[in-house]
Amino acid sequence: MSSASPFNGNVTVIGGGIIGLCSAFYLQKAGFKVQILEQGDLYSNCSSGNAGMIVPSHFVPLAAPGMITKGIKWMFDSKSPFYVKPSLNPSLISWGLKFWKFATEKHVAASAGPLRDLHLLSKSLYEDLAKEPSLNFSLKEKGILMLYKGKAVGEEEIHLAIRAQKLGLDVEPLTAQQTQDLEPDAELSVLGSVHYRCDAHLSPNDLVNQLLANLKEGGAEIITNCKVNDFEIVNGKINSIITNGKTYKPDLVVMTGGSWLPEMAKKADMSIPIMPGKGYSFMVDETKKIIHPSLLIEAKVAVTPMNGKIRFGGTMEIAPMNDKINLKRVEGIAGSIVNYYPDYNVEVPQVDKIWYGFRPCSPDGLPYIGFSKKISNLIVAGGHGMMGISLAPATGKLVAQLAKGEELATDISMFGAERFN
Repeated sequence: MSSASPFNGNVTVIGGGIIGLCSAFYLQKAGFKVQILEQGDLYSNCSSGNAGMIVPSHFVPLAAPGMITKGIKWMFDSKSPFYVKPSLNPSLISWGLKFWKFATEKHVAASAGPLRDLHLLSKSLYEDLAKEPSLNFSLKEKGILMLYKGKAVGEEEIHLAIRAQKLGLDVEPLTAQQTQDLEPDAELSVLGSVHYRCDAHLSPNDLVNQLLANLKEGGAEIITNCKVNDFEIVNGKINSIITNGKTYKPDLVVMTGGSWLPEMAKKADMSIPIMPGKGYSFMVDETKKIIHPSLLIEAKVAVTPMNGKIRFGGTMEIAPMNDKINLKRVEGIAGSIVNYYPDYNVEVPQVDKIWYGFRPCSPDGLPYIGFSKKISNLIVAGGHGMMGISLAPATGKLVAQLAKGEELATDISMFGAERFN
């Protein structure tokens, strides 16, 4: 271990989603002995079913001007892409008030640089990971097309592209014909697009499975179906993690946990506001070849070519967690696709073919990364919203650097773990 690190090398990572797995991966690379406690089976978390996009293009946080107005309008549409379920739930009300406070141009401007740097760090790390013989997760650097149909939406996207160019990102607005030229095999029905060449995509299922195999081979202990019930905290330090199976005594704790992070943080007397944003996805056979992943801007639907199939995903349903599939939301995804890709008249899939997961959304749209101020041996890494896959390697690398007491690869001052306490 680094002489700057006060930890003797034993780290327990709570949560086996993509943030937990990448944290464990980089901690193991840094020489720590790693243990992962996962309340599920490792294959049902939000990481495996998402669009697999690496998105430096997403430098605007979810909390942005206009989202409140859109959210109110969409609340009355059962197939809308963004929905906040009206509720007297105190956590939702508190989260909503904070979201409203941060949905400003000032917050967007302050967040753009740090989010861009975090995404670009992650992309660079993905490029390094793809060179490792044991990791082959189909990384493809073709960029992402932001497809739009309406003139007003197109003007907004081009304005955003100019902003992205000023941030140094590789972005180009395209006409309808230029966009079609990039997709010679699949017919497009769009007014134009913006090509974020800085973006990339991968197969999230392959990434998760290969990280797990790599961790196991490196000696990591992975304990599934292990729910954290409580912490024993002595003199500002986690002395024990009490679970439904046994008690663990770590030297250092990394708390991830996705949408379950607030519940876990509360057991450590911390307030980390997150609301789960439920999203859905499904796969269809590739009828006409789609080369570039895309985002259908008006419909808020993600389209990703993946291992010979196409994954369609979307919706953001902010509400307390539940295991119900809202078919109206899935109908909204399926029904929008043919408007952009006329070759893909997609039917609503059978329920057993629909995947859903909960994106952990912070009220300011920024992740939580850093040491707890209250508990000396606790690092928090969570709240990445829709950007978990994109930001996972950067977050994992930063967690390892924090654990070793090293200089950090990028500034995390805006991502403080207890900024809402």
